[in-house]
Amino acid sequence: MEAFFVIDVGNTSTHVGLVRGRRILRQGRMSTREGRDERNITALLRRIAGARKVTGSVLCSVVPGLNPLWTEILMKLCGSLPLVVDHRICLNITVDYPHPETIGADRLADAAAAWARYKGAVIVADFGTALTFDVITGDGRYVGGVIAPGLPLMTDYLSERTALLPQIKLGGRFKAIGRSTDEAMRIGAMVGYCGMVREILRHIKSGMKERRVRFCATGGYAGLALKGLDTPVDIIPELTLEGLVLLREINILQ
Repeated sequence: MEAFFVIDVGNTSTHVGLVRGRRILRQGRMSTREGRDERNITALLRRIAGARKVTGSVLCSVVPGLNPLWTEILMKLCGSLPLVVDHRICLNITVDYPHPETIGADRLADAAAAWARYKGAVIVADFGTALTFDVITGDGRYVGGVIAPGLPLMTDYLSERTALLPQIKLGGRFKAIGRSTDEAMRIGAMVGYCGMVREILRHIKSGMKERRVRFCATGGYAGLALKGLDTPVDIIPELTLEGLVLLREINILQ
């Protein structure tokens, strides 16, 4: 059974998996800034591949300017062009959206994976540099979603745009009332962000005509951002990569 790469190029970080069949054998990450250098990309791919021969790849990118570089490297290493995810490829869902070309490739992969898991109405949240919510109806239609600033943007913006507020580390315990600038900022970020997620979910559900709607989340900040949320949620770290595995199966193996 052949091995292949799945690559999710995000605005901040790039996530790579080595897959055999439907199983993700190994994973690796690097900053997308590092991924502008051919040597860094090649080193990461070779480290993840190990001794295995890799003959295919799926590329999901929200940084279009890097696609030619990734395509060239994957062609060299795998001997074939990658399957590049966009709205034109075959999906397991119907895209019911006015301008499908504007949907991020990662959002399509997330939606495909979520529908494959639940086979019912689901809201997918991806906690990255931006926070995206994608909505799939009970009859398998992608109908749109919501985009909000990601959790790190909230704290980064405060430190960059003010003279006295510091860069802070998210997470950790905090009291109801901040007793330092650092603690006050962490409360604002963590409690405020969880409240924003709760309200966006409530708003989305109010516009859906579904008896039951599942909620799942992925992305590097999902676990941190959802602490204290009083809504059932499945956190699936590899959801995007799972979607890429599925899309390759739909578009190449069938």
